[in-house]
Amino acid sequence: MVAAALLASSHNARSTLCRTCLLRSLASRRQPSRFIGLKVLEKRRLAHEAWQERARQIEAGEVPHLWDTLKERGFVKDTAGTDDQISELMRVKRIGAYVGIDPTAASLHLGHLLPLMALYWMYIHGYRTVSVVGGATAKVGDPTGRLQSRDRIAKADMTMYITKIHYQLKRMWAHVDSQARRHGYEKEWVWDRELANNSQWYNTVSFAEVVQRLFNGVRVGPMLSRESVKRRMAEGDGMSLAEFVYPLMQAWDWWHLYSSPKGCLMQIGGSDQYGNIVSGVDAVKYLRDTERDPAILQRDGLLEPPVGFTTPLLTDSSGAKFGKSAGNAVWLDPFMTSPFDLYGYFMRRPDADVEQLLKLFTFHPMDKIREIMTQHSQDPPKRHAQHALAYEVLALVHGQNEADAVRKRHRQMFSKGPVDASQTQTSEESSETEFFPPKGTPADANRAGSFRVDIQLPESLIKGKSIGRILYAAGLADSASDGHRLVTNQGAYIGGSPGRKAFEAKEMREGELTFTPVKNWFPQETSNYLIDGKLLLLRRGKYFVRVVEMVSDEEWAASGQSYHGEPGSGKTRILREKLKAAAGGEDLHYSDAELAQIEKEADDIMRDEEEKDEPSSTPEVRFPPQTARARQILEKSPMARLVTQEGYSSKLKTEAIDKVLAQTRIIIQAEKRRSAKAAVIAAERKAQQSAIAERLSKDREYRDRRSAERTERKQQKAEARSTRNFFDTGPEERR
Repeated sequence: MVAAALLASSHNARSTLCRTCLLRSLASRRQPSRFIGLKVLEKRRLAHEAWQERARQIEAGEVPHLWDTLKERGFVKDTAGTDDQISELMRVKRIGAYVGIDPTAASLHLGHLLPLMALYWMYIHGYRTVSVVGGATAKVGDPTGRLQSRDRIAKADMTMYITKIHYQLKRMWAHVDSQARRHGYEKEWVWDRELANNSQWYNTVSFAEVVQRLFNGVRVGPMLSRESVKRRMAEGDGMSLAEFVYPLMQAWDWWHLYSSPKGCLMQIGGSDQYGNIVSGVDAVKYLRDTERDPAILQRDGLLEPPVGFTTPLLTDSSGAKFGKSAGNAVWLDPFMTSPFDLYGYFMRRPDADVEQLLKLFTFHPMDKIREIMTQHSQDPPKRHAQHALAYEVLALVHGQNEADAVRKRHRQMFSKGPVDASQTQTSEESSETEFFPPKGTPADANRAGSFRVDIQLPESLIKGKSIGRILYAAGLADSASDGHRLVTNQGAYIGGSPGRKAFEAKEMREGELTFTPVKNWFPQETSNYLIDGKLLLLRRGKYFVRVVEMVSDEEWAASGQSYHGEPGSGKTRILREKLKAAAGGEDLHYSDAELAQIEKEADDIMRDEEEKDEPSSTPEVRFPPQTARARQILEKSPMARLVTQEGYSSKLKTEAIDKVLAQTRIIIQAEKRRSAKAAVIAAERKAQQSAIAERLSKDREYRDRRSAERTERKQQKAEARSTRNFFDTGPEERR
């Protein structure tokens, strides 16, 4: 059978098509087979009956139709297919729909959220949904609305963009489930979603097959008559062949999803995608009519027409388009646009726009939106509608926990009364989860939202240390030992072609996102997984991923960064070095207890300094403005000369001075402790010297006394001896 298929494929293909390409083509056509239990079949039967009952209720007007809901909320701008055709198709069939996003930047922006919201509405109403990351189409780039060609994206950057957007979408899908449940939509068994990458099918099909299947049915005339092509040829720098066939690449994506079990009969896109959707409708119809594979032709719904619609263009208050090309994108990445700034953006929306934005970006029913607007109209300065809008968007993008925290912080900052200093966090101070959540803490999408994806690590670590230590340095393990245990249990993954050993590993193909389990290989074998020679993908769990950029050791040292477990970066070691520097290079040999006490005193100094800066809630007490305070410190503090460069604002000067003063106080305390310790040592030495001198004096007196006593005894003995000799002699001798 395989030989016959090969012969049939080779008969239709060009003679230069190799055997590998033919096998890949067959693999892409072959559908995976699996056993289906009776319970699954029963669930499908019940779901089909429930859908038929729902279709009857919609026709009778007993329940609202989702298509009418989408139009009422303002999601539908242009349609590919008649309104009645789309309405009837959505009523009688559980169709599939998809939204495609090309990863041409490091994050999604607010403009991407609009077609995704329409897809989310279809998901919570039981339709099959697919969000596609364009790993293959991004290599070309959509020329729609552009007068110049896009710059080519490097392979490493493309991999980073794909990874970050993939996990952004994954977290948002998890938030959709929680938000739908919060708004009264209970998740059902038939709710179906998928996150795909079009490189999965483009890397398994030959170019010859795409040309043979698709290009034969496309005429150049209609493509040249498109307004975007005319404008590009007349006003721009011309159009390359790759950009010219971009709509056909997008049409091939649609055909793959249309002919798959998902049955994606509908494509949803932004307002600038209408031409591509219309071209895709014609291309999918041609591919369907020329399909010869009986396995595909027998699928339910294949004879239904493809349809699509576009969402309205999202503009700012001046009417300009949102997006990275326009330079005013509001990013959905918390480290590019902080959650606090995103909340503030929606708080600044004018009252005339907020009702429509509530319809587009929230799951509130229409009655609830009207209630919110009524409450808002009673006291507009409180901006009740803007608060509701900002909270719902943050709960969808960053999770409900983050939305609660940001709303509380915003209200404390802009309300009357004392302000908690911990709540005045700026966008540059967005928190980062340094480590994978510890045991007992759920490693869910809410936690992953504050986990920075892209980091840098030095070359000496990547190429010279074990993979367990790299996981610890990347924050995916609590320690190096935990990293080694994780590797032993195969609980971590690295970006690369699956199924290969480390010594024969190859980097994954451009546009793909695949992982393979990490194993205990030699440190030098980690280099085999580097993408474009500088990028390493690491993952733990479903949502926690790191895109590690390898930099040279010189660049790492110049950056001033440090990683977990870096040699010489321990807290005690750093404190010893600072104390040694403060003592003029003299090592004072502090004990661990003394170092702990110094750390405690330093923390107390920092805390006292912060308490001095906190404003009092007493209305009679007035503090000088930041400018006056900065001037006073600049005049009085000799250390302030370090931060008097031109161009600093008063606030920045004050913050820098506070840091210098705090560090100065720590050094002064260390100097005082050193002086006190030196004085104690000198006193002890002086006391010891005095004691030694006194002891020597006593010894000398003792020796003198003993010497005098010995001399006296000798004299007494001599006198006694002479007396005895006198009496022992005769008279003659005495005379």
